Amino acid sequence: VQLQASGGGLVQAGGSLRLSCAASGGTFSTYTRGWFRQAPGKEREFVAAISWNGAITTYGDSVKGRFTISRDNAKDMVYLQMTSLKPEDTAVYYCAARYGATIIRDDAYAYWGQGTQVTVSS
Repeated sequence: VQLQASGGGLVQAGGSLRLSCAASGGTFSTYTRGWFRQAPGKEREFVAAISWNGAITTYGDSVKGRFTISRDNAKDMVYLQMTSLKPEDTAVYYCAARYGATIIRDDAYAYWGQGTQVTVSS
């Protein structure tokens, strides 16, 4: 069972990107899905999470009001729409999955994708 993140790239400050996370080898339609990020020299940071049915979403303080997490269980996909991007959003973004409640701790997630680089230029 694998997760594959995509959609990263280079964007100017104020721009937008949409990240995608695909599942393969199994289904995560009943799992909580999350996004985390890690900038060079920093600890991994919680970005957003969404419950299995999309009813509950949670965001890190630094992205509230700018990022939106969503999912399409029919396609077993989760998305992260990022707007009003700032240079401090530059990081490798990872998608993750866990069975259970929406939690912001990264050690609660059992499944991880390989990461996609997002670079925001000033």
